[in-house]
Amino acid sequence: MKIVVLGASGRAGSEITKEAAARGHAVTAVARKPEAIPTAEGVTPIAGDASDAAALAPLLTGADAVISALHFDIPMETLLTAVREAGVPRLLITGGAASLEAAPGVRVIDTPEFPEEWKPFALGGIVALDTLRGVADVDWTFFSPAAFIEAGPRLGRYRTGGDQLVTDANGDSKISFADYAIAMVDELEQPKHSRTRFTAAY
Repeated sequence: MKIVVLGASGRAGSEITKEAAARGHAVTAVARKPEAIPTAEGVTPIAGDASDAAALAPLLTGADAVISALHFDIPMETLLTAVREAGVPRLLITGGAASLEAAPGVRVIDTPEFPEEWKPFALGGIVALDTLRGVADVDWTFFSPAAFIEAGPRLGRYRTGGDQLVTDANGDSKISFADYAIAMVDELEQPKHSRTRFTAAY
């Protein structure tokens, strides 16, 4: 497939870029600083600013799917506008874990353990998901990671869930960026979560 990865120089975006290219997809990797995008066969780095829908749309034209690993300081409506103008059929979003349920009716962001300083960033992801849930003309998927996503080994395994936090036998919810990327590209290749959210953890 022809894939555009937005935010391709970040921790999630760079791993998604590498994973997609390793599987033979043609990846247009977009970032404000393209020199920070990982180099690999099948990856074309491009400088781009996703905050400008009119400028972004031409970079997306002809793609089979867009995978966004952008921070949520860019409104979801801006991204949706560019995707619609470019005529891209699929949009996959690197989301956040804050809106997942830690317990029935209790979101992760509402638990006492959630750091106060993280809330301004986390709320952006919650607003983005709420926006997407009202969208019917774009085939979107919102992929929330585990509670903790960090640098780590590529184990090649994960478990998925829906709106509830996925935890292990010890109650921990973790995944590496590399394994998150595997799950993202798996969803790209074999869609199972059209117009919905899912999550993954070990």
